[in-house]
Amino acid sequence: MPRFSSDAALKRRTFILAAGAAVGALSLAPLAAHAQAFPTKSITIVVPFSAGGTTDILARVIGQYMSKDLGQPVIVDNRAGAGGNIGAQAVARATPDGYTLLMGTVGTHAINQSLYKKMSFDPIKDFAPLSRVALVPNLLVANPSQPFKNVKEMIAYAKANPGKVTFGSSGNGSSIHLSGELFKHMAGVDMQHVAYRGSAPAVTDLLGGQIAVMFDNMPSAIGHVKTGKLRPLAVTTPKRSPALPDVPTIAEAGVPGYEATSWFGLLAPAKTPATVVAKLNASILKALADPEVKKKMAEQGAEPYGEKPEQFAAFIQSETAKWGKIVKQSGATAE
Repeated sequence: MPRFSSDAALKRRTFILAAGAAVGALSLAPLAAHAQAFPTKSITIVVPFSAGGTTDILARVIGQYMSKDLGQPVIVDNRAGAGGNIGAQAVARATPDGYTLLMGTVGTHAINQSLYKKMSFDPIKDFAPLSRVALVPNLLVANPSQPFKNVKEMIAYAKANPGKVTFGSSGNGSSIHLSGELFKHMAGVDMQHVAYRGSAPAVTDLLGGQIAVMFDNMPSAIGHVKTGKLRPLAVTTPKRSPALPDVPTIAEAGVPGYEATSWFGLLAPAKTPATVVAKLNASILKALADPEVKKKMAEQGAEPYGEKPEQFAAFIQSETAKWGKIVKQSGATAE
């Protein structure tokens, strides 16, 4: 068997290592090129609730601008169910290439992990946050046929008729549901919760008189308020909304200290390339700064809110702790 000198052996090992490094670089090259060329095809924003609700409305407003900015179609795909978990799970398991995004909510990324006994994904570890998109007040609205015209009258009626006032929501444990549970707790009233698969079907039943009130996200209710089909009683935020300046806050109207705000933001699957995350974040921030986008959101009662990915990630962590306490206080659970 031939013997190699130490110099020859060293050269041979160096050659093998260099060849291996070259192969590795070649294997990574397509990924790097893909990230640099992004996007080269349509992007899908998964909305984990039904069409017509606030999450859907905001996704379509932001998606329309991003399509123009990125030069590719942005498609909205509604996948409702399980309080947003079905759609969120689909994105968590999607290829992390930036072409499948989630319009996440306070529900999918701050509430559900405390609400559901079993989760098929991790709302923090399985996603790459891109940016918040909007802050939205919830609006307490009533069917005009109800015998109360303001919050104080509603509280008095609910106390005189325990369980008779029904309030709908976009799903058990959603921010809309928990806004109602918080109200029940702080106002000391007994109201019956009715859960739906999304905000839109709940609003339909509210319009039809099947339920009495709803703590709905403002974008999906404000149009019906302006046409007189729904009666606004109060907003859930600490300050009045510029979209409905004559409508008081719940704190002003009879429940001091009450506050509940919904938020919405875009996320990609974990391990999405940093360059793709940066490009998507830049497009979102451009959209939120666009006067037309601002106008459309303001008309819906939503406040545009953009930030860097790391800021959104830190915000999700803080919101998870906050809403976890509220879920525990309410006693709400979901399977």
